[in-house]
Amino acid sequence: MKLLITILVTFFAGMGAGLGTGFAGLSAAAVISPMLITFLHMEPYMAVGIALSSDVLASAVSAYTYGKNKNLDIRNGLIMMASVLAFTVVGSYAASLVPSRTMGSFSVFMTFLLGVKFIVRPVMTTKEAMQGVSAGKRAVQSLVCGCMIGFICGFVGAGGGMMMLLILTSVLGYELKTAVGTSVFIMAFTAFTGAASHFAIGGAPDWGVFFLSVVFTFLWARVAAVFANKASAKTLNRATGVILVILGIVVMGFQYLT
Repeated sequence: MKLLITILVTFFAGMGAGLGTGFAGLSAAAVISPMLITFLHMEPYMAVGIALSSDVLASAVSAYTYGKNKNLDIRNGLIMMASVLAFTVVGSYAASLVPSRTMGSFSVFMTFLLGVKFIVRPVMTTKEAMQGVSAGKRAVQSLVCGCMIGFICGFVGAGGGMMMLLILTSVLGYELKTAVGTSVFIMAFTAFTGAASHFAIGGAPDWGVFFLSVVFTFLWARVAAVFANKASAKTLNRATGVILVILGIVVMGFQYLT
């Protein structure tokens, strides 16, 4: 019975996380962690470590799919990734003075609002419009915005992918598919760093839950990424918005259960 419950929990957690990653570049930690804590009574630190591990392959396969379809900005993604990693440390220090539960709730609520934004005001920027920005200006923008994202990610403790998607589309003017592709490219590296540090500090995870979470998240992320790259901009905006709204509501519900 315990095995069946574990499989069901990890399946639905992986489905939510995978769809969120493939469609919107959402961090798996935002979905998997509360489900493992609520239904499997897992220690929160270890749950986050498993969620981040699930994020690595899910983000990597999503980035590969987006890149294969020429919806990935590697050059500026690398610039942004460097500043994100550096300023996550700064944000983490600042977060030590703020109740973590409050910040986690803020992150989930922002996921819900971002979903509503994509439904009500879809991102219809074209690649041609994106390419109108000079390479130098784009590099500076990526550096500055990466610092902002890293600080927020470290401060909130989650939501890095959500913040990247918001800033890439609203501030940097990225076309939605390229924004998601670039976001998951960065998240693959940041998630790996986070997962490695969690296990180095907290020890080995529950390998059964680890394996199931990674596999289910990977599979659903692949499905979502393939669909997203074939969909029109209007369809992708709606699908991304619906996924984010549903995940926001569900995770907020889990938080009230704990």
